Amino acid sequence: VFRRFAVEPAKMVSFYGEVLGLKPLPSIKLAGGEMIQFGVGTTQVKLQYTAGAGEYKTGPVKEVTGLRVFTFFYPDEAAVSARFVQHGYPAPSFSQGRGGKRMAMVLDPANQWVELVVVPGASQETYDSIDLGMTVSDLEKSRAFYREFVGLDELPPVDDPVLGVKRYPYRHGTTTVTLWSFGKGLAANTRSAGIQYVVSDVEAVDVKAKAQNVKIDTPLGNFSAGLRTIWLSDPDGVTNYFAQMIRRAPAPSTATR
Repeated sequence: VFRRFAVEPAKMVSFYGEVLGLKPLPSIKLAGGEMIQFGVGTTQVKLQYTAGAGEYKTGPVKEVTGLRVFTFFYPDEAAVSARFVQHGYPAPSFSQGRGGKRMAMVLDPANQWVELVVVPGASQETYDSIDLGMTVSDLEKSRAFYREFVGLDELPPVDDPVLGVKRYPYRHGTTTVTLWSFGKGLAANTRSAGIQYVVSDVEAVDVKAKAQNVKIDTPLGNFSAGLRTIWLSDPDGVTNYFAQMIRRAPAPSTATR
Protein backbone atom coordinates (compact mmCIF):
# COMPACT_ATOMS: atom_id res chain seq x y z
CA VAL A 1 0.00 0.00 0.00
CA PHE A 2 1.30 3.50 -0.68
CA ARG A 3 0.53 7.01 0.55
CA ARG A 4 1.59 10.24 -1.11
CA PHE A 5 2.20 13.26 1.12
CA ALA A 6 3.36 16.88 0.91
CA VAL A 7 4.59 17.57 4.45
CA GLU A 8 8.15 17.40 5.77
CA PRO A 9 9.28 13.77 5.17
CA ALA A 10 10.87 13.54 8.62
CA LYS A 11 7.42 14.05 10.17
CA MET A 12 5.96 11.13 8.25
CA VAL A 13 8.94 8.89 9.03
CA SER A 14 8.66 9.69 12.73
CA PHE A 15 4.88 9.23 12.82
CA TYR A 16 4.74 5.89 11.01
CA GLY A 17 7.94 4.52 12.53
CA GLU A 18 8.30 5.89 16.06
CA VAL A 19 4.66 6.69 16.91
CA LEU A 20 2.75 3.92 15.12
CA GLY A 21 5.64 1.50 15.62
CA LEU A 22 5.91 0.13 12.08
CA LYS A 23 9.11 -1.70 11.14
CA PRO A 24 11.49 0.51 9.06
CA LEU A 25 12.70 -1.01 5.79
CA PRO A 26 15.40 0.27 3.40
CA SER A 27 14.17 3.18 1.31
CA ILE A 28 14.20 3.15 -2.49
CA LYS A 29 15.81 5.92 -4.50
CA LEU A 30 13.55 7.22 -7.27
CA ALA A 31 14.16 9.65 -10.10
CA GLY A 32 12.01 12.24 -8.32
CA GLY A 33 13.05 11.51 -4.75
CA GLU A 34 12.74 8.61 -2.32
CA MET A 35 10.24 5.90 -1.45
CA ILE A 36 10.13 5.43 2.34
CA GLN A 37 9.18 1.89 3.36
CA PHE A 38 7.80 0.21 6.48
CA GLY A 39 6.83 -3.40 7.09
CA VAL A 40 3.60 -4.74 8.60
CA GLY A 41 3.58 -8.53 8.47
CA THR A 42 3.73 -9.51 4.79
CA THR A 43 2.63 -6.01 3.73
CA GLN A 44 4.70 -2.91 3.05
CA VAL A 45 3.55 0.65 3.70
CA LYS A 46 5.27 3.01 1.26
CA LEU A 47 5.39 6.78 1.69
CA GLN A 48 6.33 9.10 -1.15
CA TYR A 49 6.80 12.86 -0.96
CA THR A 50 4.66 14.50 -3.68
CA ALA A 51 4.42 18.29 -3.75
CA GLY A 52 0.90 18.22 -5.22
CA ALA A 53 -0.39 15.95 -2.44
CA GLY A 54 -1.23 19.02 -0.40
CA GLU A 55 -4.18 19.54 -2.76
CA TYR A 56 -5.66 16.07 -2.29
CA LYS A 57 -9.04 15.94 -0.60
CA THR A 58 -9.17 15.33 3.14
CA GLY A 59 -12.07 15.52 5.57
CA PRO A 60 -14.44 13.11 7.32
CA VAL A 61 -14.47 9.51 6.12
CA LYS A 62 -18.17 9.89 5.29
CA GLU A 63 -17.63 12.83 2.96
CA VAL A 64 -14.86 11.76 0.56
CA THR A 65 -14.41 8.57 -1.47
CA GLY A 66 -11.06 6.84 -1.82
CA LEU A 67 -8.65 4.82 0.28
CA ARG A 68 -9.39 6.78 3.46
CA VAL A 69 -8.16 4.77 6.46
CA PHE A 70 -5.09 2.69 7.34
CA THR A 71 -5.89 0.46 10.35
CA PHE A 72 -3.18 -1.01 12.60
CA PHE A 73 -3.53 -3.37 15.56
CA TYR A 74 -1.90 -3.15 19.01
CA PRO A 75 -1.76 -5.24 22.21
CA ASP A 76 -1.53 -2.32 24.66
CA GLU A 77 -3.59 0.89 24.58
CA ALA A 78 -1.43 2.66 27.18
CA ALA A 79 1.80 1.96 25.29
CA VAL A 80 0.61 3.33 21.96
CA SER A 81 -0.98 6.35 23.66
CA ALA A 82 2.30 7.08 25.44
CA ARG A 83 4.19 7.15 22.14
CA PHE A 84 1.78 9.77 20.77
CA VAL A 85 2.30 11.99 23.80
CA GLN A 86 6.09 11.49 23.80
CA HIS A 87 6.24 12.77 20.22
CA GLY A 88 4.05 15.80 20.80
CA TYR A 89 0.72 14.46 19.57
CA PRO A 90 -2.52 14.44 21.58
CA ALA A 91 -3.27 11.09 23.19
CA PRO A 92 -5.70 9.12 20.97
CA SER A 93 -9.30 9.13 22.17
CA PHE A 94 -10.20 5.44 22.42
CA SER A 95 -13.78 4.18 22.69
CA GLN A 96 -15.68 0.93 22.18
CA GLY A 97 -16.01 0.05 18.52
CA ARG A 98 -16.98 -2.94 16.38
CA GLY A 99 -16.64 -6.30 18.08
CA GLY A 100 -16.28 -4.60 21.46
CA LYS A 101 -12.69 -3.59 20.72
CA ARG A 102 -11.11 -0.33 21.86
CA MET A 103 -10.50 1.92 18.84
CA ALA A 104 -9.35 5.43 18.03
CA MET A 105 -9.18 7.51 14.85
CA VAL A 106 -6.23 9.88 14.42
CA LEU A 107 -4.82 12.03 11.63
CA ASP A 108 -1.29 11.54 10.31
CA PRO A 109 0.90 14.57 9.50
CA ALA A 110 -0.57 14.64 5.97
CA ASN A 111 -4.07 15.00 7.46
CA GLN A 112 -5.12 11.49 6.40
CA TRP A 113 -6.84 8.99 8.68
CA VAL A 114 -5.26 6.19 10.69
CA GLU A 115 -7.28 3.85 12.91
CA LEU A 116 -5.77 2.25 16.00
CA VAL A 117 -7.34 -1.00 17.23
CA VAL A 118 -6.39 -2.54 20.59
CA VAL A 119 -6.60 -6.34 20.82
CA PRO A 120 -4.88 -7.54 24.03
CA GLY A 121 -3.49 -11.06 24.06
CA ALA A 122 -4.00 -11.74 20.36
CA SER A 123 -1.74 -13.78 18.10
CA GLN A 124 1.22 -12.15 16.38
CA GLU A 125 -0.67 -12.52 13.09
CA THR A 126 -3.22 -10.00 14.37
CA TYR A 127 -0.54 -7.40 15.12
CA ASP A 128 1.08 -8.10 11.73
CA SER A 129 -2.19 -7.24 9.96
CA ILE A 130 -3.31 -4.08 8.20
CA ASP A 131 -6.82 -3.07 7.15
CA LEU A 132 -7.29 -0.63 4.27
CA GLY A 133 -10.63 1.19 4.65
CA MET A 134 -12.23 2.53 1.49
CA THR A 135 -15.22 4.82 1.06
CA VAL A 136 -16.84 3.85 -2.25
CA SER A 137 -19.69 5.31 -4.26
CA ASP A 138 -21.15 2.04 -5.56
CA LEU A 139 -20.79 -0.94 -3.23
CA GLU A 140 -21.76 -3.61 -5.74
CA LYS A 141 -19.28 -2.41 -8.38
CA SER A 142 -16.46 -2.14 -5.85
CA ARG A 143 -17.27 -5.48 -4.25
CA ALA A 144 -17.19 -7.16 -7.66
CA PHE A 145 -13.87 -5.49 -8.50
CA TYR A 146 -12.02 -6.63 -5.38
CA ARG A 147 -13.71 -10.04 -5.23
CA GLU A 148 -13.78 -11.04 -8.89
CA PHE A 149 -11.14 -8.97 -10.66
CA VAL A 150 -8.45 -8.68 -7.98
CA GLY A 151 -9.43 -12.05 -6.48
CA LEU A 152 -9.39 -11.25 -2.75
CA ASP A 153 -11.23 -13.57 -0.37
CA GLU A 154 -14.63 -12.14 0.60
CA LEU A 155 -15.34 -12.28 4.35
CA PRO A 156 -18.71 -11.83 6.09
CA PRO A 157 -19.87 -8.20 6.42
CA VAL A 158 -19.54 -6.46 9.79
CA ASP A 159 -21.66 -3.71 11.33
CA ASP A 160 -19.67 -0.60 12.21
CA PRO A 161 -21.35 1.36 15.06
CA VAL A 162 -18.94 4.28 14.70
CA LEU A 163 -19.40 4.89 10.98
CA GLY A 164 -23.01 3.70 11.06
CA VAL A 165 -22.60 1.44 8.02
CA LYS A 166 -21.91 -2.17 7.12
CA ARG A 167 -18.30 -2.99 6.31
CA TYR A 168 -17.43 -5.46 3.53
CA PRO A 169 -13.95 -7.01 4.05
CA TYR A 170 -11.76 -8.71 1.41
CA ARG A 171 -8.57 -10.43 2.55
CA HIS A 172 -5.26 -11.57 1.15
CA GLY A 173 -2.77 -12.85 3.72
CA THR A 174 -2.35 -10.25 6.47
CA THR A 175 -3.98 -7.50 4.40
CA THR A 176 -7.70 -6.76 4.36
CA VAL A 177 -9.38 -4.29 2.01
CA THR A 178 -12.61 -3.11 3.62
CA LEU A 179 -15.34 -1.31 1.69
CA TRP A 180 -18.19 0.88 2.92
CA SER A 181 -20.43 3.45 1.27
CA PHE A 182 -22.36 6.60 2.08
CA GLY A 183 -23.87 6.92 -1.38
CA LYS A 184 -23.01 8.68 -4.60
CA GLY A 185 -22.06 12.28 -5.30
CA LEU A 186 -19.29 12.64 -2.70
CA ALA A 187 -16.02 14.44 -3.30
CA ALA A 188 -13.25 12.06 -4.40
CA ASN A 189 -9.64 11.49 -3.39
CA THR A 190 -8.10 9.15 -5.94
CA ARG A 191 -4.46 10.14 -5.48
CA SER A 192 -3.31 10.20 -1.85
CA ALA A 193 -3.24 6.40 -1.43
CA GLY A 194 -3.39 3.23 -3.48
CA ILE A 195 -2.72 -0.50 -3.44
CA GLN A 196 0.15 -2.42 -4.98
CA TYR A 197 0.23 -6.16 -5.68
CA VAL A 198 3.18 -8.40 -6.51
CA VAL A 199 1.97 -10.94 -9.07
CA SER A 200 3.45 -13.86 -11.00
CA ASP A 201 1.89 -13.00 -14.39
CA VAL A 202 1.26 -9.31 -15.06
CA GLU A 203 0.49 -10.10 -18.71
CA ALA A 204 -2.59 -12.00 -17.53
CA VAL A 205 -3.69 -8.95 -15.50
CA ASP A 206 -3.43 -6.84 -18.65
CA VAL A 207 -5.54 -9.30 -20.66
CA LYS A 208 -8.15 -9.54 -17.90
CA ALA A 209 -8.34 -5.74 -17.48
CA LYS A 210 -8.98 -5.25 -21.19
CA ALA A 211 -11.58 -8.03 -21.30
CA GLN A 212 -13.48 -6.54 -18.34
CA ASN A 213 -13.09 -2.88 -19.39
CA VAL A 214 -11.15 -1.94 -16.26
CA LYS A 215 -9.61 1.50 -16.63
CA ILE A 216 -5.88 1.36 -17.38
CA ASP A 217 -3.98 4.36 -16.00
CA THR A 218 -0.49 3.27 -17.11
CA PRO A 219 -0.29 0.52 -19.74
CA LEU A 220 1.70 -2.66 -19.34
CA GLY A 221 5.40 -1.98 -19.58
CA ASN A 222 8.81 -2.29 -17.97
CA PHE A 223 9.13 0.01 -14.97
CA SER A 224 12.79 -0.94 -14.64
CA ALA A 225 15.12 -3.69 -15.77
CA GLY A 226 13.67 -6.03 -13.17
CA LEU A 227 10.03 -4.95 -12.89
CA ARG A 228 7.09 -5.16 -15.29
CA THR A 229 3.93 -3.29 -14.25
CA ILE A 230 0.42 -2.16 -15.10
CA TRP A 231 -1.52 0.55 -13.23
CA LEU A 232 -5.31 0.21 -13.07
CA SER A 233 -8.16 2.14 -11.43
CA ASP A 234 -10.90 0.65 -9.27
CA PRO A 235 -14.50 1.89 -9.81
CA ASP A 236 -13.77 5.05 -7.77
CA GLY A 237 -10.45 5.79 -9.45
CA VAL A 238 -8.17 4.46 -6.70
CA THR A 239 -4.90 3.07 -8.06
CA ASN A 240 -4.44 -0.70 -8.12
CA TYR A 241 -0.87 -1.27 -9.29
CA PHE A 242 0.27 -4.77 -10.32
CA ALA A 243 3.98 -5.62 -10.55
CA GLN A 244 5.87 -8.72 -11.66
CA MET A 245 9.50 -9.26 -10.75
CA ILE A 246 11.44 -10.19 -13.89
CA ARG A 247 14.15 -12.75 -13.34
CA ARG A 248 17.30 -11.97 -15.23
CA ALA A 249 18.80 -14.69 -17.36
CA PRO A 250 22.19 -15.83 -16.08
CA ALA A 251 25.14 -14.29 -17.87
CA PRO A 252 26.77 -16.60 -20.43
CA SER A 253 29.84 -18.37 -19.16
CA THR A 254 33.17 -16.99 -20.33
CA ALA A 255 35.07 -20.12 -19.33
CA THR A 256 37.10 -21.83 -22.04
CA ARG A 257 38.29 -25.39 -22.28
